[in-house]
Parts: sequence; C-alpha cells; structure tokens
Amino acid sequence: MQRILFILLFAASLMGCRKLDQPNTREFTDEAYWRDAQDALDALTSCYENMSNDFFFFGDEALSDNAFVSGSGFSGVSLIAAGSYDPANARVRGEWSYRYGAIRKCNNVILNIDRVPSMDAALKQRIISEARFIRAYSYFQMAFWFGDAPFFTSLISIEESKTISRTSKAEIIRFVLDELAAIRNDLPVNTAYAEKDRGRITRGAAIALSARVRLFNGEWDEVRKECELLINSTENGTYSLLGNYGNLFLPAFEFNSETILDMQYGGGRTFSTQRSFLPQTVALLRSVLVPTQDLVDDYIMLNGKAINEAGSGYNENNPYVNRDPRFAATIIHHGATITDFENRVQTILTQPGSVPATNSVDDQGASPTGYYFRKFYDRTASNYNSTLNLPIIRYADVLLMYAEALNELGTLDAAAWNRSIRLLRVRAGFTEAAATEFPGGSKEQLRAIVRRERRAELAFEGLRILDIRRWKTAETVLNRPVRGIKVSGGAFNRDPNGYIIVENRTFINPKHYLWPVPTFESDQNKNLGQNTGW
Repeated sequence: MQRILFILLFAASLMGCRKLDQPNTREFTDEAYWRDAQDALDALTSCYENMSNDFFFFGDEALSDNAFVSGSGFSGVSLIAAGSYDPANARVRGEWSYRYGAIRKCNNVILNIDRVPSMDAALKQRIISEARFIRAYSYFQMAFWFGDAPFFTSLISIEESKTISRTSKAEIIRFVLDELAAIRNDLPVNTAYAEKDRGRITRGAAIALSARVRLFNGEWDEVRKECELLINSTENGTYSLLGNYGNLFLPAFEFNSETILDMQYGGGRTFSTQRSFLPQTVALLRSVLVPTQDLVDDYIMLNGKAINEAGSGYNENNPYVNRDPRFAATIIHHGATITDFENRVQTILTQPGSVPATNSVDDQGASPTGYYFRKFYDRTASNYNSTLNLPIIRYADVLLMYAEALNELGTLDAAAWNRSIRLLRVRAGFTEAAATEFPGGSKEQLRAIVRRERRAELAFEGLRILDIRRWKTAETVLNRPVRGIKVSGGAFNRDPNGYIIVENRTFINPKHYLWPVPTFESDQNKNLGQNTGW
C-alpha cells in the first residue's frame, strides 16, 4: 500500500489547463498550490488522466473469450485468461496501484479545494462532483476485480496504509451508487458544456455509470429506471445513436451524439496500441492482440439468425458473407481489404500458404488466429500515435442495458425491442424484417439474443469480461480452447473440425471470479487478507 497510496499528486506527468487533453507545464509543491481556480482545474485534470488508459481498455478484451494476446504483452493478460497467474502478475499489480493512484488524486481535490480563495461556488461544486465521480468509478473497478478492497475518503498516512483492512464489496458498491446519486444534479448535462470543456463528466455519465453498476449488481428494476432517465427525457442530457456504426470509432466523429463518456486523447496524450492489433503490413510491427473464432462465430446473419440456426444460410466454406455488418467494421478476415497509412489498399491474406505470407497464420509475427481488429484503427495518426478518444460509456450501451433489464424482469416486448435492439440493428445496416422485428420467444431465448447483441455491438470495448463474470458464464467460455480460423493443412494444432487451437484456457470457479490481492500489497500489510483459493 505504501507504494500505491502515496503517489505524488503534482508529478511532472500532471495534465493541466482547463482543456483535458493538454499536458501540464507547471510544477508545484503542495504548500504553493491551491492559489486559484486554475490550480483546482489542473489537479482535477490529473484525476481524469488516471480514470482509465488505452493499455487497460484494449488489454481487457483479451481477458475474455473475444480476444487473445500472444506472449506477455499488456502486462501478462494472457496468463490471467489462461488461468495460470498468481498474485505477482503485472496486470493484477497494475490495476491495484492505478486505481488507488486515481483515488488518492481525487481525495486531494475534494479535501483541498476549499483552500482556493474566493472561488466561484458553482465551479467549485462541479469540480468536486467530477472528482467524486472518478473516485466512484475507481472504487467500482476495485470491487469488480478484487471484491473486498481497502476503502478511504481521506489522505491516509503511510502508517495507516500498512494496517488498513479491506471493506466489503457490498459496502463499496453502496458507496459508489450513493455518490453517483448525490452528484448527478450538480453536474451539467452534455449540451451545457462549452466547446473547451467537451469531454468532462456530465449528469448523463453519472446516470449511465449508475446503471452499469446496478447491472453488475443484478438490480434489474433500478437499471430500467436509470436507463429511462436518459431514454425518455432530455432533462438529463441529449443522446442518440450516430447514424453509421463504423464512424463511431474515427477521429472525425468524436464528441458525437452517442458519446456519454470517453477517455480523452489529444494534445500531449496519445497511444500507439493500434500497432498491436493491426496486420503486420499495416502497422509494421508484430500482431499480438487478435480476435478469436468464438467472437467471429457469434455475429449473426443478415436474416437475424445465429450461424448454427436452421435456415441461417451460413456456409462454412464462405463464412464471411451475409453477416452482421458490425463484423466487417470490427474485424479483418482473410480476403478483407484495408487502406494503410500510406493510402494504399491492402488485401489481407491470413490462410496458410497465402502469398505474400506476412499476414498469414504461417508467419510467426502475424495473428495466430487468422484475424485482426479493424475497430479503432486511426489512419490519421502521426507515426502510429493516435489521438482518438476511447469510449467508456456510449448511448448504445444504455439501450442494451435497458433491453437486458426488461428481459430479466419479464417485460421485454415489441415496444421495448423497438426502442432498443431494433434501433441498434437498423443503425448497423440490417434491413430484413426477420432481423429487425421483435422475435418473441421465452425469457431464456430472448436472453441469448440480447447477450449476443451486446457482444456484437460492444466488441473490443473492454466490456466483455465484465459481462461474462456477472453472468457467471466465464467458467464455461474461459474453460475451452482459444480457436482461430479453419485450415486444411499445415503443422497446426487443430480441433476435430479443423479450426486452429491457439491456446487451452482454464477458469476455476469461484477462484478466478476475483483477482488476488497483489503480493507486494499483502507483504506490506498483513491485514489485507486474501481472496478465496489464492
């Protein structure tokens, strides 16, 4: 805890100025700080920087059955996904220290802002509310990954950090929900911010995050109520789906009507992670973060049927035609084209024996599954360093949460479908009534449809791991091999149907539903205890 909780608030990496994407150029000591409103805004911007990052955003996908990381990249997420990790794992350590870094920064803002003389009361309240949101978000992440966790809202001392015990997960979640309810009316709606403040936390973000936390908690009627605050009224913000799904993930369409909360990039903050998931001939680097065959198989056909349903029209020998349009917007497959950074159109060949072989499964630096991610490819990036904002919550997720909650309540009907799933499918490009109209069926049948829709819409946005853990399906989907494309020959480990087996995974219930307390932390503080099975 000592290393974690006493991260300096005013390090050189502090981001500053009112604009969220500009790096700080001033250095401060605590004694000389809190002189004016700008100091408070600079300190708050540092909290934003610690809310999330691209490394977690992309790496988290490979913790699920949607993706695979080859080697030890993204701080060893492949070890976690395979069930072969321990409390010293780098990703586990990193999550703990990162979240407490954010909590420490937020507590600093909340507890010290009163030192600013003659500050505008409305601005001060807004800053406090933004900091409380980020702190609540950080505690939710701790509860999700670790369950019980150290909890504090003060600037605890080094000695206290060595003796603090863990607070129950239930208490932490209650705190998070109480905070999100308390601050929402002190936050502006999305349309009230000036252009220089775009990207700041809004009332809609507080409501949407509350819905997500309640979804995680299985509070279905409360999820419904929170979502309806955003669906039924503009009082809490004005949101709608962007017309084109693919445009959501391009820099030209940032701050669109669907955005509820993004990670902000630009100015001095960039990321080059796209080099990890693009074909070698595009990124000029080894491809290590790649989609799985299981994800590919879950995209439905244009007629709304799953590929294994009778009458779907799916052809295993021509598997990529007539599929959900979001598939092509998300994943690059054998024979797909992509325009590279030099404005050249490349055809990506992934089958063994392809010429050239650079992107095929034959090449050691290529995708071992035969697929690549297209989503979040930023062709405008300078030297691969993207300034593309990454979504934390978007309005499509609100519609999906709403549909799931209604189904679990037994009230998902044609009218509710038309206000949620149908909107997403029409936006995606489905035109057949069989895909867009309410399918009817039992609660269990509709559950499968809603969950598949959620997977397709939100693929590669880091949410799949949250879903399979809260659904308690991780013990099934992470207890089977990672598969790649179907091949007819070559020195590949294949399943009986000819699909490449990339890795065998193991998930132990209940052990792997929570991460262990990191070794470094438990060595420093014997009061932390350990999670079951670790």
